This record gives sequence, structure tokens and C-alpha cells, in this order.
Amino acid sequence: MPLFNLILVALIQGLTEFLPVSSSGHLILLPSLTGLDDQGQVIDVAAHVGTLIAVIIYFWSDVKLALFGTLRLLRGKIDTKGAFLALCLLIGTIPVIAVGLILKVTGLADAMRGITVIGWSMLIFGIVLYWADQKGAETRSAEEWTLKHAFIMGLWQCIALIPGTSRSGITITGARQLGYNRRDAARLAMLMSIPTIIASAALLSLDVIGTPGVMGDIAIVAAMSCIAALAALFLMMKLLQSVSYTPYVIYRIILGVVLLFIAYS
Repeated sequence: MPLFNLILVALIQGLTEFLPVSSSGHLILLPSLTGLDDQGQVIDVAAHVGTLIAVIIYFWSDVKLALFGTLRLLRGKIDTKGAFLALCLLIGTIPVIAVGLILKVTGLADAMRGITVIGWSMLIFGIVLYWADQKGAETRSAEEWTLKHAFIMGLWQCIALIPGTSRSGITITGARQLGYNRRDAARLAMLMSIPTIIASAALLSLDVIGTPGVMGDIAIVAAMSCIAALAALFLMMKLLQSVSYTPYVIYRIILGVVLLFIAYS
């Protein structure tokens, strides 16, 4: 794959994975709107790995806590903060894995990869994010996360399987609706992305086993998407100290309207 294409895919994936604007939607649109060759599953997996590394680096203290907690959880003990965090992440991930497998087996996942679906998702769930962000209280912090709330956010996360929805965006929507403050809503959404991205990458990997060696392409995309994702994370978390999610909502609505115009014209 040409170097320019690889860098473009990596930057799009990295910059949009953790912003509430839908990375998968942008990647699906890339070949449709530019005429470039579809990057394929191998590059998608590499881009996901890059963003996975980025979120682990940025939230390392929480990740380390959850990793040690997982060891306690495997022993059947939920006696530490880390073990409880690991259990919440597990509970929040089960719904999206179950629904994702159903969509893949039935072929519905591929059937939804179109400009019309992405356009409507961008528009509708952008408005839903705005509603939740404006109406949601800011009375809860990440330290008050519960198993019930983790499961509810996991159900919200399932909606992200519709291209154009945004996994981070819809999970943040769920957290804001539950009353978590903007910064911690993003933090919980990002932590929930870790097991979800791992599961997604593992599922995609099943489709690329036996693909001829493209290690150079994989390394470039993973590295570039990691750098771009780190930049996006730093920027978003900093902005959330003083602004709402409205700028992202405006972007989603504009892009959604443009895509629907293209789809129906």
C-alpha cells in the first residue's frame, strides 16, 4: 500500500478513535469519498493496535490498577479498588462483544457500511450527545463507578456497532446521562475502549490470518496511529477542563448533513 495512504489511514484512525466523531465511520468513508483503495482488514488491525497502545500509555495508572486487579479477580476476589475496576470493565465489555459477534455472523455488520447509514448516525447520535451533555448533571466522578452503571454504559456502547455512531461518543453519552462529569465520562469511556479494542482487533485478526507479509505497512500504521491518538487524547482531555462536547457535536451535524446530501443527491 502506498506510504501516503498508510499515513492518511493512521492519522484518521488515531485522531478520531477517541474523539466522539467515529473513527470507523471516517475510515469507511475514506475510499468512498477519495477514490483511494480500501485499506483492508490488515491495516485496520494495525491502526487499532496503535490506538490501543496510545490509550494504555495515557491512562497507564488506571490500566496498571486494573491489571493487578484482574489477577485478584481471577482468584475470585474483589477486595481491592483494582479488582472492582477490572470487574466493571468486564461487565461493560460483555454486551458489545455479544452483539458484535451476532452482527458479524449474520452479515449485518457489512450491510451497514454505507454513506447513508454513517450520515444518519453522525447526525442523530451527535444530537443525542448534545442532549445528554447539556441535560446531564455533573454530580458523579469516576471513583463512584458501579457495576450497574458499567453495564448500562456497556449497552450504550453496543450502539457504536452502527458505523458513524462513535464508540467513545456514545459511551460518553451514556456516562453523561448517568450524571458523570465531562472529564470523568471521557475517562471511563477511554478505559472501556481498551478491552473493546482488544476484542475488535482479535476479531479482525481472524480475517487476516495467512495474509502475505506486510510487516512494514503494519509497523508504520501502528506507530502513526499511536502518535495521532495520543495527541487527540491530550487535546480532548485538556479542552474538557473548560469546554463542553458541543464543538464535536457541531462537527458531527455538519458532516452528517453533507453525507446525507451526497447519499440522496
